[in-house]
Amino acid sequence: MLPWLLYPFRDAIPGFSVFRYVTFRTAMAAATAMVLSLMLGPWVIRTLTALKMGQHIRGEGPEHHQKKAGTPTMGGILILVVITVSTLLWCELKNGAIWVALMALVGFGTVGAFDDAKKLLKKQNLGLTSWQKMALLTGISLLVAWLILHFGLRGTSTSQLSVPFFKNFRPNVGVFLIPWIWLVMVGTSNAVNLTDGLDGLATGGTLIVSLTFAILAYVVGHAKIAAYLVVPHVPGGAELSVFMGAMAGACLGFLWFNAHPAEVFMGDTGSLALGGALGTVAVVIKQELLLVIAGGLFVMEAVSVILQVGSFKLRGGKRIFRMAPFHHHLELGGLQETKVVIRMWITAIVCSILALSSLKLR
Repeated sequence: MLPWLLYPFRDAIPGFSVFRYVTFRTAMAAATAMVLSLMLGPWVIRTLTALKMGQHIRGEGPEHHQKKAGTPTMGGILILVVITVSTLLWCELKNGAIWVALMALVGFGTVGAFDDAKKLLKKQNLGLTSWQKMALLTGISLLVAWLILHFGLRGTSTSQLSVPFFKNFRPNVGVFLIPWIWLVMVGTSNAVNLTDGLDGLATGGTLIVSLTFAILAYVVGHAKIAAYLVVPHVPGGAELSVFMGAMAGACLGFLWFNAHPAEVFMGDTGSLALGGALGTVAVVIKQELLLVIAGGLFVMEAVSVILQVGSFKLRGGKRIFRMAPFHHHLELGGLQETKVVIRMWITAIVCSILALSSLKLR
């Protein structure tokens, strides 16, 4: 909105030409989202506390987590609001990819809000059933997939995938593109959701991956840079850098309150929304496989749960980990929560560096 309002005055007011640059607007979107989070955060926490929207802690979790019971949850509402406002202020609103990304963010966040609300009403850590949640997320994912394909948001060679570290190997998924988009979106949202178990863990991890994908979106959206690095060029994809900047700023601001000891939790409202938005951006810019690397933290957490459940069912109740997801395994091994979180942030940073290095190592 602001570029549309202010850029026409570039000849009359020196400096207003910067509103056309994606890099400037990405930085401003991040700053706006962070400042809004810091400003609104205390009010949101007070409101959630007044409404008695306190988190219920599952009994089978680590014992020391019981002291977190009653901490305000559904703080993801703050994240959704500041990302949306910042995006609308700094993005080129004629870009269809922006609206699709916002739809995924709000849609997945709404499902998370229903889940959180049901937990609060039942006064236990059990919200929507897995089938209910999956059905709702699937419906939103299929709608987003249809919009991406209908408006050609993935550019040319729509059903081709970009494979990290390979220049010319671009497999074509053909008619399986829509199931592929569903898998990426639902898989990413659930992976981020599973990671959200320690103070600041999912928030910091999403911050790191968002910054990585802000860079990737700019690269694929810039024809010359994309050609130089031999990655698929997606016209208009660079505008998603601004959206990713807003997401990073929102996470940074929320981390102020979510760091240990957390004053507020994002809940499924935030984790499902952030994961769904990340998956959508990855699909649009054709970097779904690179998300597996950049989001290695989320993949590790999700895989630990899959392995634990599989082992328990197939091996007569035997477990691989002390507890899943993996961050609880580390906690029960004697590591303090803050040390687990920081080490996992470091893991996320290493994964993101590896993902970015793949642009040149091809």
